[in-house]
Amino acid sequence: MIVTLTPNPSLDRTATVPELRRGEVLRASRVRLDPGGKGVNVARALTAAGTPTVALLPAGGTVGDRLADLLAPEGVPVVAVPIAGTTRSNITIVEADGTTTKINEPGPEISPAELAALERRAVELAGRGSWLVCCGSLPAGVPADFYARLTRLAHEVGAQVAVDSSGAPLAAACTGGPDLLKPNLDELTELAGRPLPLLGDVVDFCRELIDGGVGSVLVSLGARGAVLVDAAEPHHAAGPLVAVRSTVGAGDAALAGFLHAGGSGPQALRTAVAYGTAAVTQEGSRMPTPQDVHADAVRLFAADPTVNLSGAAA
Repeated sequence: MIVTLTPNPSLDRTATVPELRRGEVLRASRVRLDPGGKGVNVARALTAAGTPTVALLPAGGTVGDRLADLLAPEGVPVVAVPIAGTTRSNITIVEADGTTTKINEPGPEISPAELAALERRAVELAGRGSWLVCCGSLPAGVPADFYARLTRLAHEVGAQVAVDSSGAPLAAACTGGPDLLKPNLDELTELAGRPLPLLGDVVDFCRELIDGGVGSVLVSLGARGAVLVDAAEPHHAAGPLVAVRSTVGAGDAALAGFLHAGGSGPQALRTAVAYGTAAVTQEGSRMPTPQDVHADAVRLFAADPTVNLSGAAA
């Protein structure tokens, strides 16, 4: 079983418009309402792929109830920790050419007691699973080292840990020695504190993270695919050109594909890119099903350090 933890889940409303124009009244051609949050998305994709999973999240107010209701038809098992605050709602605007603008609410404040309950359930579930996947931003009241602490606790009960976050929580998570980091290029560049214009620069910094105790690093490179850096030779995978409908959740789908395919090695990288590629062809934050995924169309090769990543979407 793969346990996903989303400390700051959301209800995602996606509106499709011909073009986003500031200061004007726009009419949406389509509107979708989806359960949201990085770990929630990972669990949705894993469930669709037939991989046993459970989504752990704090839930509060009518939005929290609605989130669980939306996950039920997808068959995603949910463990909700009640909180006094209200689960956030996010807004995504998708233009006809696939350009995506996302407005994320900060989310409710989590009390010390609520955080302790969330941590207990995470460790309990991790002890019955193979992976604990810690995903997304941290709401107010949660210390930046929360993922690092959970990593150490999950290791004590025999689970591997993947972390997909950004900023201070991602930096702090590295100190806990997670088995897998899953940043995108922007997040990795921020973590490095220096430009990473070439694929070789990305690989070199990932090697620094591994030397510091991280097990492996899977970096999303947007349209350029992804690169996997671990104890073996680094590999790069790129998917075919597709019509982009929404980029929301593509990185989450890639992480789900990687874990679904075993969580290590170049073939898991190929599956990750296939899932990420399939995700951008979906509306809103809909996760791809196995029927949408075409791993045979993904090119896999040794990472070329001279590849220029300037201008690559993350």
